[in-house]
Amino acid sequence: MKILYVCHRFPFPPKRGGKIRPFNMIRHLSQNHEVTVCSLARSEAEAEEGRGIAPHCARFEMAVVSNPVQTARMVARLPTPVPSSMGFFHSPELARKVDGLLARERFDLVFVHCSSVAQYVEKVAGVPKILDFGDMDSQKWLEYVNYKPFPLKMGYWLEGRKMEREEKRLARRFDLCTATTRAEWETLESYRTGVASDWFPNGVDTEFFKPDGEGYDPDTISFIGRMDYYPNQEAMFRFCDEVWPLLRARRPGMKLLIVGADPIPAVRKLAERPGITVTGSVPDVRPFILRSAAMVAPLAIARGTQNKILEAMAMGVPVVSSSIAAGGVDAVGGEHFLVADSPQEYAEAICSIADQPAERARLAHAGRERMLSHHAWPRSMERLDAIIGRCVEEFHGKRAMPSR
Repeated sequence: MKILYVCHRFPFPPKRGGKIRPFNMIRHLSQNHEVTVCSLARSEAEAEEGRGIAPHCARFEMAVVSNPVQTARMVARLPTPVPSSMGFFHSPELARKVDGLLARERFDLVFVHCSSVAQYVEKVAGVPKILDFGDMDSQKWLEYVNYKPFPLKMGYWLEGRKMEREEKRLARRFDLCTATTRAEWETLESYRTGVASDWFPNGVDTEFFKPDGEGYDPDTISFIGRMDYYPNQEAMFRFCDEVWPLLRARRPGMKLLIVGADPIPAVRKLAERPGITVTGSVPDVRPFILRSAAMVAPLAIARGTQNKILEAMAMGVPVVSSSIAAGGVDAVGGEHFLVADSPQEYAEAICSIADQPAERARLAHAGRERMLSHHAWPRSMERLDAIIGRCVEEFHGKRAMPSR
């Protein structure tokens, strides 16, 4: 098949959550199909890096945008019914490139990852179309309302409601819609759009993220994630205020590594507290995770799958996660990883790993095995192939039916 694949961030190199899922889809589909990728790059540097996708697809089209211009487009939509997110991801250049491809060529499938770029192909007819929402973005904005001060929270509430309405509208313009987790799929189903839907999970590269056979420090724990992202910031502020004093009281030599790019000044200030290190950007997160007794994911705002959890478990490092972040992982709390919500629960769970090498070894083995069986990319891509096959077959079946 000839597939037109549109996504919201140029999917190479796959270093962050918004790029990992689309890149693995593109790489997989290109094994048996001719895939044309269309996406946005947020800077010339990102565009230059992105050209490395060439070996993984038939061709690609890219539009380079600048944050100030995209922010202006976002602000321009504030007084309109259109979500600001649609403005942020709109590029006249990319629209022209997509329209040109569709005018010149016949595609067998249009696949879109992320609702914010569905605008480029929503009016296309005569070809089966799949919209992979990934996460339902509207629900993330609505969750922010609980954490932002007035009047800022009203802006998030408005964007969430506008986005929810737009998600419902866009879903009806496609033949099939998908999500990343069962929970996100249930949200999609609750919209009652009448459009077929399904879900397929994120995977993890279990050959890249794997145990190295070296030791670990029982007094070190880690958190991995971009520190310019509000849910990660909120998680670390709360963890350091509420959980860290309890841990240091029980294990005075305990250390916390906060590993992630672009920490804001308030995050860097956390390093002034005893035992806490804020690394900023690092070339490879694996050494930090592998030397940890446990990786923590104390997120209160989390949609979809947290790749950081999959990666740590694949490396045989136990994870202590909030229940909301755990919902995006196809694993069992207490068996493959530990789940906590209150400060006391976090302290007990982390200390149970640090204090008991046998318990750490049990969780390390169980977590790795679960990633191999339930979150390896080949398994996820099998589900994707079945979803695409179903969509294409039903699309052509409907077209072949005689009109009444």
